[in-house]
Amino acid sequence: MPAKQSKQSRNAKMEAASVSPDSLVISYLVLRKAVGIVGILLPFVVSLGGFILFSKGIQSSISSYYYTGMRDVFVGSLWTIGFFLYSYKGYDDIDNIVSNLACVFAVGVSLFPTTPDDPASLAVRIVGDVHLLFASSFFLALTYFSLFLFTRTDSNRHPTREKRKRNIVYKTCAYVMFGCILLMAIYHFLSNSATSGLDVYKPVYWLESLAIVTFGVSWFTKGGAILADK
Repeated sequence: MPAKQSKQSRNAKMEAASVSPDSLVISYLVLRKAVGIVGILLPFVVSLGGFILFSKGIQSSISSYYYTGMRDVFVGSLWTIGFFLYSYKGYDDIDNIVSNLACVFAVGVSLFPTTPDDPASLAVRIVGDVHLLFASSFFLALTYFSLFLFTRTDSNRHPTREKRKRNIVYKTCAYVMFGCILLMAIYHFLSNSATSGLDVYKPVYWLESLAIVTFGVSWFTKGGAILADK
């Protein structure tokens, strides 16, 4: 028995040694790129899929695709993003807390669907308000990542030229996302008479799409897809 256990122990050590730190870093970067790709493609996939497969025009918001045949794509994308954010480890406790909350917000957006465009009951409208709270919190958390987390640099290292350029990308993405959040909030609280002429242009859909694509660009850059250090 001791000889067998010793052999198993040696095999376990060999397997652990075969996983190099570089391979783990590469896998982490791949995951970041994957999340970025999901974010960038989400608005296009649900809208084009809804049009081609189900003859649906542009919906009033990205979340409204929950009520179309693209529901599974919408929900699956949010869960994919959410659980990667849960696994993400930041620089300190506050970063980990924000990433965990972002996961909860992303999953909450899918579990509490937006209010449908058709007349809805009071209970459905309450669920829609909860959805709005989760969605706003989710975008704010993503803004935090781009503006405060991604722009950090190791205090023991001088930022490279590529890092300084990436910081410009991160900050630009953060400002665009925050601007979209602000405009959507203003639009939400406007009276029906003030928004009646704008509804035909689907402003919430385009603002959400811009915010989600911007989020994807930020994470795609963080994954080393562009402006990577030489």
